[in-house]
Amino acid sequence: MTLDRAAGLAETARALADGDVTSRALVEGALARIEATQGSINAFRIVRAEAALAEADAADRELAAGVRKPLLGVPVAVKDDMDVAGEPTAFGCCGQFPPVAEDGEAVRRLRAAGAVIVGKTNTCEFGQWPFTEGPAFGATRNPWSTAHTPGGSSGGSAAAVAAGLVPAALGSDGAGSVRIPAAWTHLVGIKPQRGRVSTWPRGESFQGITVNGTLARTVADAALLLDAASGNHARDPHRPPAVDASAAVGRDPGRLRIALALKPPFTAVPARLRPEVRTRVVELADRLAALGHTVEEADPPYGQIGLTFVPRATAGIAERVAEAPFPALLDRRTRDAARLGRLLGGAPLRAARRAEAVLHGRIGAFFTSYDIVLAPTTAAPPPRIGALLELSGFATDRAMIAACPYAWPWNVLGWPGVNVPAGFTADGLPVGAQLLGPANSEPLLVRVAAQLEAELRWHEKWPAPPFTERSAAA
Repeated sequence: MTLDRAAGLAETARALADGDVTSRALVEGALARIEATQGSINAFRIVRAEAALAEADAADRELAAGVRKPLLGVPVAVKDDMDVAGEPTAFGCCGQFPPVAEDGEAVRRLRAAGAVIVGKTNTCEFGQWPFTEGPAFGATRNPWSTAHTPGGSSGGSAAAVAAGLVPAALGSDGAGSVRIPAAWTHLVGIKPQRGRVSTWPRGESFQGITVNGTLARTVADAALLLDAASGNHARDPHRPPAVDASAAVGRDPGRLRIALALKPPFTAVPARLRPEVRTRVVELADRLAALGHTVEEADPPYGQIGLTFVPRATAGIAERVAEAPFPALLDRRTRDAARLGRLLGGAPLRAARRAEAVLHGRIGAFFTSYDIVLAPTTAAPPPRIGALLELSGFATDRAMIAACPYAWPWNVLGWPGVNVPAGFTADGLPVGAQLLGPANSEPLLVRVAAQLEAELRWHEKWPAPPFTERSAAA
C-alpha cells in the first residue's frame, strides 16, 4: 500500500499501525515533496532530512515490536518559533542561530506521541504580520496561487499542509497567526485555550497572547494533532483542564444559539469587510441555520479591547528583540515596535493585563445569550506577495488591520477559536470563517466544525500541482 499527499494524519497513523506502510517510506515521500516545492512554495526554513529518516527507522522498529502510539511514525512539521533539539530557532530572523539543546514542550509531546518532525516551517520576523516573507528566507507562497501569500505568521505550516507536503503541522497564534493562514489556504486551524498546548520554554509567549495551535485539512486531523501536542510543562503558569478534542469529532453539538458577528472590533484605523468574504461567511451561517441552529446577527461587546492588545504585543516584541543575537539585521518595523513596547512595558502593560479579567466578565456574559460566535476570519482574501513587505510601520499596521481585524480579540481573552474553510472568491482564492467560544470550549467548537465539514466536504478540494500563480481546485 502507498499513501499519497491526500492521506490525512489519522489515515496515515492507521496505515502505519496496520503495517500497510512504513514510516521510512512516508518520510521519504514527504522529504521528496518538500524538495520539489521549495522553489515554488518555500514552506520550510529547516528540513531535517537525515534526522527525520533516522527517527522514521526507529519508529518502524517500534511498530514492528508492537508498540502503538497516537502518531507513531507519522511525519509532521512545526513552525520555526518552536525549539527542536539540535536545530536553530531563528523565528523568521536573519543571521546564523545556534542549535538549541532541548525540545520545547509541545515538540516533546509530539515526539512522545511518536511523530517524526521533518522540518521547521517559515514564519515572518517574530510572527508579527499576516504574511510570510522576509530577507532571511524569501517569500513563502500560497499553493492555491503562488502570486499570493498564504498568510502569517504560521504561513509556512499552512502552505506545507495545503500543498500536501505533510498531513498536519503546528503553528502559533498571537493575533490570528494560525487562523488567518488557515483561512487563506483552505484549512482547519485550531487556536486553543491559553495553556492547552505549552509554549515552554516561555511560560507566556508575547505576554500571554500567543498560543500554539494546529493546522490540518480536516477537523479530525487538527483535533488529533491538538490532543497529541496538548499538556503542560511543570512550570507553565496556565494549566487549563484537559479536553479530548478527538472525541468531540462527529458528536452532535445539539441545537445551538449562534451569533453571527460581522462588524469588526474597534480599531484605530478603518477596516471594512469585503463583500466577497461577507457572502461566503453568510452562506456558512445559512448552512448552520439549515442544520437546526438559531443564527442571528450580534456582536460581542468588545469595547476598547484594542487598548489592551497593543501593550502586550509590543512588550512581547521588545522582549524578543532584547534577546536577538543580531539586532542590526532586524526589520526596521520590528525595531520600532520594540521601542514602543519598551515605552508601554510598565504601567500600561500592567493595566492591560489587569483588564483581561474585566473583559472576561463582560464578553463572557455574551455567552449567556449565545453558545458560540461565527465571524469572518479575515476581512479580505490573501494579498499578493510583496504587497506589505516594504511598507512603513504605520502603513503596514493600516494594511494589516484592514485585512485582518477579526482574529486578535480572542488572543487577548485567551479563549479558543477554530477557522473553517468558507469557500473561494471569484478569483479562486480561499477565505475562511472562525467559530469562537468561551474558555475551554474546544470540544463544542470542534463538534460544530465537524458538522459543517460533513456537509461541505471542504477537504476534498485541493490546489493542483504544479503550483502556479492561480492553481485550479482539483
